[in-house]
Amino acid sequence: MSTATTTGQTLANATGTWVIDPTHTSIGFSTRHAMVSKVRGSFTEYTGSFTIDGDNLADSAAELTIQAASIETKSADRDAHLKSPDFLDAESFPTLTFVATSVAPKGDDVVVVTGDLTIHGVTKSVDVTYSFVGLSTDPYGNEKIGFEGSAKISRKEFGLIWNAALETGGVLVGDDIKLNLDVEANKQA
Repeated sequence: MSTATTTGQTLANATGTWVIDPTHTSIGFSTRHAMVSKVRGSFTEYTGSFTIDGDNLADSAAELTIQAASIETKSADRDAHLKSPDFLDAESFPTLTFVATSVAPKGDDVVVVTGDLTIHGVTKSVDVTYSFVGLSTDPYGNEKIGFEGSAKISRKEFGLIWNAALETGGVLVGDDIKLNLDVEANKQA
């Protein structure tokens, strides 16, 4: 049983519209590099909101817009390559978007949000599994909500096909991308 449910908090208590707080949210990813390690990165500029219907979670909604040029992997050269036409082509496709098409509960504190993810001008349906972390009120009276989410996508399905063969076999960049979302949002009046 999660902390959220043991304290009496459930998604039914979270009815309302919430706006993602970018100063307390992390949108990250990881993929294999050279077949032996993982490269981790994140996006630093994004906006998003969601509406929770605590009586019927299926009537909930969510949307997220990420600025492609905000990608960071702790390497300026790699970041420039990821923004180039070889990968995200941030000049031609400045945003990545996600719009929920369905929300399905998986217990008291887990939901699967299915939505249309658009990267590099290609839209695919993706399932993101979110665990409800909890609700709180900050010292200034602002209501907060937290979720941790994850999904796995194939970069090739979004037209991100650049790669380089390795002498030892395999490729430089893995196809599977793991997405990690640690979300804090503020309730709207």
